[in-house]
Amino acid sequence: MASFQDIAPDLGKYIIEFAYGDIYSRPGLDLKQRQLLTITCLTTQGDCEPELSVHINTGLNVGLTQTEIIEAILHCIPYVGFPRVMNAMTIAKKVFSER
Repeated sequence: MASFQDIAPDLGKYIIEFAYGDIYSRPGLDLKQRQLLTITCLTTQGDCEPELSVHINTGLNVGLTQTEIIEAILHCIPYVGFPRVMNAMTIAKKVFSER
């Protein structure tokens, strides 16, 4: 969020208030489930490496295991193909090694 402060300070506010305030606080899913879904969504979108890195870290912080994250990413192969899954796995590998 800080990287946008000088050009679009409201962007961080919108992300925090909407995504984390409205969406993440809804009932029905716990934080682990929400992070697993987010990791999967970012994997399928592709070209979201910085965001994927953040959410893999967050997933680990809320209790996801490396195995759960890897399996969620692998599960995307038949739906989005190998290139996006390989990109996501590269990010996961980097996050895991940094931790």
